[in-house]
Amino acid sequence: MSLNSVRPWRNIYRRKSRKIHVGNIAVGGDAPISVQTMTNTLTTDVKATLAQITAAADAGADIVRVSVPDQDSSKAFKEIAKESPVPLVADIHFHYKRGIEAAEAGAACLRINPGNIGAPDRVKEVIKAAKDNNCSIRIGVNAGSLEKHLLEKYGEPCPDAMLESGLDHIKILQDNDFHEFKISCKASDVFMAAAAYQALAEATDAPIHLGITEAGGLTSGTIKSAIGLGNLLWMGIGDTIRVSLSADPVEEVKVGYEILKSLGLRHRGVNIISCPSCARQGFDVIKTVEALENRLEHIKTPMSLSIIGCVVNGPGEALMTDVGFTGGGAGSGMVYWAGKQDHKIGNENLVDELESQIRAKAAAKEAQLAHEAEQIIAKG
Repeated sequence: MSLNSVRPWRNIYRRKSRKIHVGNIAVGGDAPISVQTMTNTLTTDVKATLAQITAAADAGADIVRVSVPDQDSSKAFKEIAKESPVPLVADIHFHYKRGIEAAEAGAACLRINPGNIGAPDRVKEVIKAAKDNNCSIRIGVNAGSLEKHLLEKYGEPCPDAMLESGLDHIKILQDNDFHEFKISCKASDVFMAAAAYQALAEATDAPIHLGITEAGGLTSGTIKSAIGLGNLLWMGIGDTIRVSLSADPVEEVKVGYEILKSLGLRHRGVNIISCPSCARQGFDVIKTVEALENRLEHIKTPMSLSIIGCVVNGPGEALMTDVGFTGGGAGSGMVYWAGKQDHKIGNENLVDELESQIRAKAAAKEAQLAHEAEQIIAKG
């Protein structure tokens, strides 16, 4: 829940959902909204897949999904799961044995549609494997792969068909006394996905995995995801998210965090507020922001930084950020700490000096947090 007693118009009241676990990551309930991505390497290429998982984890991914399309992939998945820095979701379609193999190989969660992996006895085998191996399940409804009988009933993919599919799959799990599941109902159409998710949120207390599937490339997919996921998150719907982009999985993680940071739902790294620049700018805003984004992207400490080209809005924005820089005249600008003027720095060393000072601030903040944690532990 994101609550702000000073600015109540920023409050977001999250939907109440059951809490489950994907490995050591809690999903639902009062747990933070987790960020996921998916590998796009061949799963049989263990080295490349692990490299991609590690890069995603370094960028902040809490959970990573890996496709398990065949038996060789199942064998490789076992090696990957042993070395993965984060819990893995095994992506399973059609063949029930892949689900059993993945659960036994160390998957923290299975992404399946119980209705498309065979007869009821096969579904029971997969559920038993999940239970035996402390593995949760994500029901993954997708507008592009709805069951034939639902397409015949509704005539085309639509929110009602997606909801019915999801509830049918939920019933299969519940009839087998399995409750460690979350659910998604994705579509590439923002309107359809939003309507389906809203209906689903009313119909079940299961944790909800949000996504706009096949959203597109880095730019178009980011915008589509920000609109679709942002709208739902603002309404309090969503316990874990995956931004689906035709791009490096690391970019999916970055975009996911930016969406959550924009809504005050998750805080990680430096949140840069910057102006688009104009003729009044006292330094090159665009190049400065670009350089700082690259240099500061590995900082995990939650911080805010404003980079504003002139005094029209600079001092005002600096009031709201941990660190601020406002362009001035004569080749220099003013640095603000917590909204107060602190010192001037020249434009020629702007990026280097800001980077150095922000890293020092981040280190001090981390040390303070560590000290507070030690005090809490000491008090018992």
